Amino acid sequence: MTPITEVEGRRLALSNLDKVLYPATGTTKGEVLHYYAATAASAMLPHLRDRPLSFLRYPDGPEGLRFFTKNPPPGTPDWVRTAPVPRSDDPGARQVLAQDLPSLMWAANLVVEFHTHQWRQDSPAVADRMVFDLDPGPPAGVVECCEVALWLRERLAEDGLSSYGKTSGSKGLHLLVPLEPTPSEEVTAYAKKLAVQAQGALPELAVYRMTRALRPGKVFVDFSQNAAAKTTAAPYTLRAKGSPTVSAPVTWDEIEACGAPDDLLLLAGDMAARLERYGDLLAPLTDPGQARALPGR
Repeated sequence: MTPITEVEGRRLALSNLDKVLYPATGTTKGEVLHYYAATAASAMLPHLRDRPLSFLRYPDGPEGLRFFTKNPPPGTPDWVRTAPVPRSDDPGARQVLAQDLPSLMWAANLVVEFHTHQWRQDSPAVADRMVFDLDPGPPAGVVECCEVALWLRERLAEDGLSSYGKTSGSKGLHLLVPLEPTPSEEVTAYAKKLAVQAQGALPELAVYRMTRALRPGKVFVDFSQNAAAKTTAAPYTLRAKGSPTVSAPVTWDEIEACGAPDDLLLLAGDMAARLERYGDLLAPLTDPGQARALPGR
């Protein structure tokens, strides 16, 4: 029988709590839900609020069927808010919002990665943050991503922009920049300019084009995640990997000191201590007072 749990006045059916989702660590679905409820929620919800969500679902674990969905799943409760999302292929499209703990837990029960746009639902295609997705091509890894991230930090600082890092939860690194609201196409153009400059400054390390043949041993500086239609793994989301890795905020000291891939491999079990020690390292992204204009605006 599926247990019914009440979360802030909402009744939730939480299913298959003993199901092992991550065989490498024996992590069960119940432990995944506990991570979101007890560890991640307070830090994660501000980064989800008002941002239409896409889900990468992996209900049988990372080794099972995985599929990406943007539309609200069948059976979405009527109390889970949704927002219209302009799409050329579906003018009436809507996506889920996770505005509170019940919504977060309902979505987590589906076993998902949480992915967000860089804009909020009241201003579609007007970004309030910029992202660089640093994606290494083997044999490069997160160590090389950190080198590129450090260059980007200094280049962004020259333009008066502050940047904050988080692991991708896979092999890469994300840099996030709080912005005054800016059309997504302008943010993408600026991010592309810096990606091109990164390749020019670090020709043996960075590449700005997605072409696979160019990427072995280099870090792809993916600026395209700023496009209005794109989404990126949200802070604190678990990833559909062999272990319950987290897309986790990291300090610049940690990025500077990274000398081996495991230095920035962070799991669900690491996050309570990190949050107690650091708080939310990405809190500036949700503080309008930290936002700055792109150069020339």
